[in-house]
Amino acid sequence: MTVRVRADEGGVAVVTLDRPERHNAIDLETAGELTAVWRRLRQDASVRAVVLTGAGGRAFSTGVDRSVEVPQPPSPYAMDDPLRTVGPKANDLWKPVIAAVAGMACGGAFYLLGETEFIVADETATFFDPHTSYGMVSAYEAVYMAQRMPMGEVARMALMGTAERLTARRAYETGLVSEVTPVGEALTAAIRAASVIASYPTEAVQGTVRALWAAKETTLAQALARAPQLIALGNLPPGRQAALFAARTPGFRTR
Repeated sequence: MTVRVRADEGGVAVVTLDRPERHNAIDLETAGELTAVWRRLRQDASVRAVVLTGAGGRAFSTGVDRSVEVPQPPSPYAMDDPLRTVGPKANDLWKPVIAAVAGMACGGAFYLLGETEFIVADETATFFDPHTSYGMVSAYEAVYMAQRMPMGEVARMALMGTAERLTARRAYETGLVSEVTPVGEALTAAIRAASVIASYPTEAVQGTVRALWAAKETTLAQALARAPQLIALGNLPPGRQAALFAARTPGFRTR
């Protein structure tokens, strides 16, 4: 199993991406497990709040595993995206989900972070979007982050690619992160917040979550609907993407 689920006392479940040797990158197996986990938690009345985190401390997730090959239909109007259904809201889970982030969170990790209620990060956390550096369109990722951060900050992160990373502090200043903790304490802080929320009446909590998402879901749905075509038209062929990835040079600026 590449996704672990632990039920804490007080109605909180902790969901952990458990591929630390791959920086918790999401392969097809992990994507399927995430979908199954959210569906299972949706039916579990004993779980009233969820914390999502990554194992190992070096990364929350680096998005899709680059070893994944997803055959695509020939039409530019159709695209199979392995991460499109990995998030809780994509699986109709309206229980509050809090992300606990340590280390890197980049690229396809925003599919998950974009569907959480809020994010707690420790001081090691960094956020970046490598798509443009490797000849790929940042569509879903940019759309999700545009729901959480000022437009200029999203544009800079998406367009600067691997050259820059947001520190936890800068992510807090821009509204992406709601709390910054000392090293190693993000999970504890997220569970503490989830436990408080889980202690409140379920109907009121889930109704509030649904209301919050209703405030932006029309814009979000319209933007996500355009993403497949933008990706199909703008992405370089896989071979050219791989060449850019192989030729990457170390070094980046943090801010």
